[in-house]
Amino acid sequence: MADQELEHLQYFEKQLVARQVRPTVLQPLWHVAGFLLGAGTAVMGERAAMACTVAVEQVIDGHYEAQLKHLGPDEEELKTSILKFQAEEVEHRDIGLLNGAEQAPAYPVLSAAIKAGTKAVIWVAERV
Repeated sequence: MADQELEHLQYFEKQLVARQVRPTVLQPLWHVAGFLLGAGTAVMGERAAMACTVAVEQVIDGHYEAQLKHLGPDEEELKTSILKFQAEEVEHRDIGLLNGAEQAPAYPVLSAAIKAGTKAVIWVAERV
């Protein structure tokens, strides 16, 4: 999963440069927050870490789906990449589910909180 996530990050970083789009000014904060979220859930145990993976990947799947709806016929290469990445995110979600995510302590609360936070980060990043 880590190799695929790195590939996604590198691809989108190249797209920012090619399209002359600046990343959100809060990107360094998001990196720290993502690390802390992952580390925090890992401290809670493997199932909590898997719950984190499932929650984040569910939100990213929806985010990719929304992005695909905005792309026109002139964006086939970008669409193809997003579809590939989306499939990989769904695969990551499924790995989390197979590894006990739903058995994490307080799974419904943990999952809802992580999803809400992830959606909030995306919403802010699109505006700042």
